[in-house]
Amino acid sequence: MTPPVSTLMRARVLLPAVGALAIFGVFLRRPRLAPPRHSERPVCAPDNGGLNVPNGFCAVVVAHDVGSVRHLVVAPNGDIFANRERGGVIALRDTSGDGVADIVRPFNTQGGTGIALEGDFLYYSTDAAVYRYPWKSGQLEPKGEAESIVIDLPADGDHKSKSIALGSGGALFVNIGSASNSCQQQNRASRSPGRDPCDELKTRAGIWRFDANRKDQRLPDGEHWATGLRNTVALATDPKSRALYGVTHGRDQLRESWGFSAEKGAENPGEEMVRPERGDDYGWPYCYYDTDLKQKVLAPEYGGDGKQVGRCARMKPALVSFPGHWAPMALAFGDGKFGPAYASGVFVAFHGSWNRAPLPQAGYRVVWQPMVDGRPSGTYQSFVTGTKGPTSIRPSGLAIGPDGSLYISADQNGTIWRVLNSSDAEHTKEGT
Repeated sequence: MTPPVSTLMRARVLLPAVGALAIFGVFLRRPRLAPPRHSERPVCAPDNGGLNVPNGFCAVVVAHDVGSVRHLVVAPNGDIFANRERGGVIALRDTSGDGVADIVRPFNTQGGTGIALEGDFLYYSTDAAVYRYPWKSGQLEPKGEAESIVIDLPADGDHKSKSIALGSGGALFVNIGSASNSCQQQNRASRSPGRDPCDELKTRAGIWRFDANRKDQRLPDGEHWATGLRNTVALATDPKSRALYGVTHGRDQLRESWGFSAEKGAENPGEEMVRPERGDDYGWPYCYYDTDLKQKVLAPEYGGDGKQVGRCARMKPALVSFPGHWAPMALAFGDGKFGPAYASGVFVAFHGSWNRAPLPQAGYRVVWQPMVDGRPSGTYQSFVTGTKGPTSIRPSGLAIGPDGSLYISADQNGTIWRVLNSSDAEHTKEGT
């Protein structure tokens, strides 16, 4: 049956309109993201991107000029999520298989440090809060709005950044650094005595445990997990044991404020590697780790003379100590895919520091610390340094990729590298 004339006329009007809307919808839709590719072998840079790496390894510059990248995490499909001190979180994807990110997407503007990926959520921190986005496997950009997990954290004073780590049982661990150098009556003033007791310890200089699945928690809602840790930016859980580990920044100005020798002030205190457990007290500000005596001693602000132990005898000792003022920033546990030499231990990123003068500044590297049964065993080994002088790399973040590659971010370099076995990569010739 032939349709009525009125129906035909309506169709002639509606069809062009529907077509126009369909075409307009194509322009409105964001282009579909290409999936990551792993079929091609990554191509290592001819100069390893400015890194010195051990024999048998090479490096790819995953991304450069990406701003002040702090901590980062790698998804099971190889996508990278990095938190930036300024500019917020970015997502990176390699769609060609050469190891270089050809998609870089920012998806918020709040600057911060910490980031973690677990289950159906991507967590990140600002200086005053921890948020999470819903996340699904293979998803590069978050769907929906970020949820506030912890808010209104203290963010003033000397140490503002918040690092985070996810533990077993829905634990969210948050580092809250001290507001001062050594809890003096006048911060960083020469020979100013310490406040005793130190009132900062109620809300700062420690690790707090929150519920990773509860919204809008504040500091009183969390458990004060461990105290006496001046600033534990390098914070992570061992993926195998789920135990929490950290390397903390030691205090400054033993020479400038208290007349210690230049060498003593440069080499002390050691940067302590710790395994914080419920109720632990590591002694800041009353104590610091002396690298010569290899134990905690009483700080001069509290009557110490560089040798006296006093109340520090009852503080929890460090697992191991690294050189003074190297500024530890991140941890990543080896999974053995690099080979048996890297099957049990942890990589530590050191940013380098300012407080070794008049001796030369030091740090500026990634080291490997072997471990046995959850404890450091033997001495650390330098794994990555810069080729253009000691300060040419300032590592700030570490992550292990699904193939065992080590990813390194550097905030002052604006760069992310990937270090991998040379046998797993292609190589370019100098100048090509």
